[in-house]
Amino acid sequence: MIEQKIPYQALLKTLQDKGSLSAIELKKVERVQKTAVAESLPQLLVKLGLCSEQDVANAFVESGQFEKVVAEQYPQERQLPENISLRFLKNYHVIGLGDTQDTATVALMDPEDSFVLDALRLATGKKVIAKVGLLSEIDAALEEQYSHDRSKTDKLLDESGDYDIREEDLEHLKDLASEAPVIKMVNLIMQRAIELKASDIHIEPFEQSLKVRLRVDGVLQEIDAPPVKSTAAVISRIKIMAKLNIAERRLPQDGRIKIQMLGKELDLRISTIPTMYGESVVIRLLDKENTVLDFEALGFSGKHLKQFSDILALPHGIILITGPTGSGKSTTLYAALKQLNTSARKIITVEDPVEYQMEGINQIQAKPQIGLTFATALRSIVRQDPDVIMIGEMRDLETARIAVQSALTGHLVLSTLHTNNAAGGITRLLDMGLEEYLLTSTVNGILAQRLVRKLCPACKQATPAPAVLIDDLKLRRYAPEGDIMLYKPIGCAACSGVGYRGRLAIIEFLPMSNGIRQAVMAHEEAGAIQNLAVEEGMSTLYENGLVKVIQGITTLEEVLRVTSET
Repeated sequence: MIEQKIPYQALLKTLQDKGSLSAIELKKVERVQKTAVAESLPQLLVKLGLCSEQDVANAFVESGQFEKVVAEQYPQERQLPENISLRFLKNYHVIGLGDTQDTATVALMDPEDSFVLDALRLATGKKVIAKVGLLSEIDAALEEQYSHDRSKTDKLLDESGDYDIREEDLEHLKDLASEAPVIKMVNLIMQRAIELKASDIHIEPFEQSLKVRLRVDGVLQEIDAPPVKSTAAVISRIKIMAKLNIAERRLPQDGRIKIQMLGKELDLRISTIPTMYGESVVIRLLDKENTVLDFEALGFSGKHLKQFSDILALPHGIILITGPTGSGKSTTLYAALKQLNTSARKIITVEDPVEYQMEGINQIQAKPQIGLTFATALRSIVRQDPDVIMIGEMRDLETARIAVQSALTGHLVLSTLHTNNAAGGITRLLDMGLEEYLLTSTVNGILAQRLVRKLCPACKQATPAPAVLIDDLKLRRYAPEGDIMLYKPIGCAACSGVGYRGRLAIIEFLPMSNGIRQAVMAHEEAGAIQNLAVEEGMSTLYENGLVKVIQGITTLEEVLRVTSET
């Protein structure tokens, strides 16, 4: 026997009379309802799987004065005023059916929810007529009704960058970004990126389309993108996750997101810039689990590995790593720090940004907006009694001078430069204004590197190198005996049909020999210094790439893609 004090007593009695709900199941619902205060009893019945949506709707009709609404009866245009947010309607599964001067007719999954009905009365200032509908059909109809408003918001966001979003538009945009379909779209993009081991996600709005591209092993490839009408909501969703200001669309913004997805803990760096048709977003995925900080795995071997390890073992001086953006300089720096990181050394870094957090190393995030630049941080670092200092990048003369002074006073300094080859690092420092005698007395070695894609070991196919190619490329100096085999990518399930899987570095290492020092003091150009280094035994990027081609690690096309030598 159902007691009078139980809410929804007519509904529950009808369900029990029809055999849709047993007394034991009712007790279970009552226990759960004490903790699930945010959900009404009809919602719990469906959520717990005790009754179907159809059972609950039919029971409301039979037990009270409610009329049932079927899917075909839901209007395509929104019927409720704009001060009632979509988030409220989705949370409580409410949809407008019609609106007159005195009444507002709605369909609810739970038409006896007094809180929702009172809220609607206050918001509309009208009498509310409640009908009952199925939860899934209400949610689907809401999606259809509010799709017109999405187009309106997209239009707002596609207008000129000078446009200021009004408060009501901003709230509506937040509602869109919080909807389940938008959240699902963003999550699917991220999941696809993780599955393909992408390093970056590019989300780019255009007039008639939204493009999503993933950078996999250094090469961009396009994937299926959300519809263009969802552009505003997708970009807003990402900005909300990164705690960025979604109302600011005229200036670039940067943020970070930490997420767990597909069993991985990822650190995402978010960058937005305004473009003609909205904001372009780039997401850098930093996967600590897949980052191998081992020199051999990175592509160091033989002479290069020994030379670089010997330079790292020196107690003081400067080691520079050069190359364009995306050439793996930071990863090589972190591998060097990992090798140097012992309890006997104090290591301090200043970076912008800090890409990977390393146990036992003091890492400083540069913040130029508050005056914490590389130079100002370095002045304080030298008073912290470090043994090793890592500078994310030498960007100006002031930073270079402090680095040199640190090296002269007994510190080992590691840093990066943006130059095309190792010899270019010397002339870059001279162009900054650094004196020759300081450079030659502090720089121990300069490493230049590029990243090439590795052939998939499961499907690569060997073919004998043509005699003409062997002669033109002078391959015999790298493989003096036997047949020379070149490998080509085929594509299989293991590499997602690309033929490549993973990347490694091709490198050239210029140690600061006496001959190089004399050339620097004589103001020789980069080309002359490069030729002298080759005469002293330095292998160029191109030559190191050819060695890896003959070893079957990569292809000639990959080496030619990232090096300019022939």
